[in-house]
Amino acid sequence: MQRRAFLLGAAALAFAGEARALDFDFTAAAAYSAARRGVSLLVMRDGRVLFEDYPDPGGAARAWELASGTKSFTGVIAAAAVQDGLLSLDEPAAETLTEWRDDPLRRRITIHNLLSLNSGLRARGQRPPSYAGAVATPAQYPPGTRFEYGPAPFQAFGEIMRRKLRRDADPLAYLQRRVLAPIGVHPAQWSRGRDGMPLMPQGAHVTARDWATFGHWVMQGGRGLVDRAALEQCFVPSPTNPGYGMSWWLIRPGLIPPSPLAGVSDIDAAAVAQLGETVMAAGAGDQRLYLLRERGVLVARQARFRGMLRSPRWRDTEFLRTLLRA
Repeated sequence: MQRRAFLLGAAALAFAGEARALDFDFTAAAAYSAARRGVSLLVMRDGRVLFEDYPDPGGAARAWELASGTKSFTGVIAAAAVQDGLLSLDEPAAETLTEWRDDPLRRRITIHNLLSLNSGLRARGQRPPSYAGAVATPAQYPPGTRFEYGPAPFQAFGEIMRRKLRRDADPLAYLQRRVLAPIGVHPAQWSRGRDGMPLMPQGAHVTARDWATFGHWVMQGGRGLVDRAALEQCFVPSPTNPGYGMSWWLIRPGLIPPSPLAGVSDIDAAAVAQLGETVMAAGAGDQRLYLLRERGVLVARQARFRGMLRSPRWRDTEFLRTLLRA
């Protein structure tokens, strides 16, 4: 039996009226998500929760793994570090990773290249290397010439942050102190590698409400906690992938997905025109945080990994069109 949590009472009726006025179809969106292993679905507009749904075994207080949805925290770490004067996005990574200074390709890699996945490092692979292993990863291509999805660049960024930090030797402790704790977000768990360091490309476990709180803060431009211009670079398309910024996906034509099964193959100009500017954090198992920036709408969606091969395929714009009756 499924356990559902909906908004109730007079507030629910008011929000239902608002949903009709805005052409939201919460029922259809919830059904679409639940049929694809969904355990949480939360819709927020201008910082106000309009809808929540938690099919069994989900719950408002239960945290779920974000998988690669974790990657998008790294762009925020970089924006905080820019504000603190620890780095600039265009500085060569070799200023900190001195092992790269004599390498003809790696000495040209910038921090922006690492987080935009066009550093030229051999990035493929599912299992993140240690920070030291990421630093030892060879470059295959000149930086800025090819999009390559994988964990190594984010782990290399983790090592850059580790070396730059004085007060916090741990990039996760820095993120928690600078951003997550001030906005009231408390991850239930964050996986670490064998080197004891927090994984940058995966491993965060949060509730849908906390993920939505983080997304709302991002939509507000970081509310003075980070460098706003640096944060905005997360949503500027990379020259090597129109659908990827700096650790965030951009829903637009030409997006090069992480894999053919990633659920983002149905993006076209008509969909973008209907949705407006939309960016997302995305992880395996169809974990999604959508920011519909022009509409002020945010959607957090989480799912079980079990049953992926048996459930209908998740498609991003199909879901968003269902929610928005487009």
